[in-house]
Amino acid sequence: MMPGETMGIIGDNGAGKTTLLKILSRITKPTSGHGMINGRVASLLEVGTGFHPELTGKENIYLNGVILGLRKREIDNNFDRIVDFAGISEFINTPIKHYSTGMWARLAFSVAAHLEPEILLIDEVLSVGDAEFQKRSLAKMNDLSKSGRTVVFVSHNMAAVRNLCNKCLLIGKGQIIKSGSVNEVVNSYMSLHDSHNDGSIDLRFHPGRKGSQEVKLEKIELCNQNDEITSTFKLKDDLSIHLFFNAAEHVSNLMIVIEIIESTGDIIAKIHDSDSGFNLRNVDGHLHISTTIRDIRLYPGRYHISVSLLSRILDNHFDSFDSIEYAASFDLVNHAINRKLLRENGLLLLTPEWRVHGQ
Repeated sequence: MMPGETMGIIGDNGAGKTTLLKILSRITKPTSGHGMINGRVASLLEVGTGFHPELTGKENIYLNGVILGLRKREIDNNFDRIVDFAGISEFINTPIKHYSTGMWARLAFSVAAHLEPEILLIDEVLSVGDAEFQKRSLAKMNDLSKSGRTVVFVSHNMAAVRNLCNKCLLIGKGQIIKSGSVNEVVNSYMSLHDSHNDGSIDLRFHPGRKGSQEVKLEKIELCNQNDEITSTFKLKDDLSIHLFFNAAEHVSNLMIVIEIIESTGDIIAKIHDSDSGFNLRNVDGHLHISTTIRDIRLYPGRYHISVSLLSRILDNHFDSFDSIEYAASFDLVNHAINRKLLRENGLLLLTPEWRVHGQ
């Protein structure tokens, strides 16, 4: 890689993406081979890496600066910007063992991005932050790249990889499956998730999940307006998503987030249960809930569904109980429109009412 380039690394959970970043960060020694790095490296890996839980946010900023080889004066010059970007000024003197994962991610990214590394290694840990912070973080990484920094970005967000990176690497089982242009590699990865299903997916032993699993997804079913389990829907059908999960212990303030993702990796919709005024309280044991999207108006094609069960800690800060990318997929076919429908014509296919008024 050359200065100013941004490399995206994608692949299923367990493929070896984080291990690669740990080797490049000199946290883990490779069993064979070697990696060569020329420049000062800042890493943002999984929660807890590089921070001391007993130290305050302020103390950890200075600790990380020293690890990067900066002098106190250099850290002082960036301190206010780090705190402001992280948005946790009122907790800056609190030991970070009391931070939520979202608060930790805000501070860790802000430290890594503002202490002027020449090479920035970013793991998918940004996924624990809220949407607004993720947007600002991606913009900051883009600024770093334009200023000549090298960025290596691991993510399951294919749209973010497409928008941010100019090269991409697909990894599977510790091996490079494909490398090259972002669109080619992302398309290859998405094709791996295009296997057909009958609309009922057992998730109990799904390998690609993240979270504490105090609440665990067990099954997802997709049904049409006739309550038929299916993975093939027609334009203007209803889509019901049934979620079966189990809470090993009592939890409250559970938040459910469902993403509908196009085969390109673009997120079509991100549905929060609270947007509809639905909030679960006192969740315990096995539970079956469903949500229904009436009158589907997406363009024909293959779509994927990701599901996250989150716990609200503070406003805009969440911890993950269970999260599964591409937990299910469905096909949308056209039976109602007498013309060829092309996805490039838009996100939604609308058939509004037309009238002729008086001349």
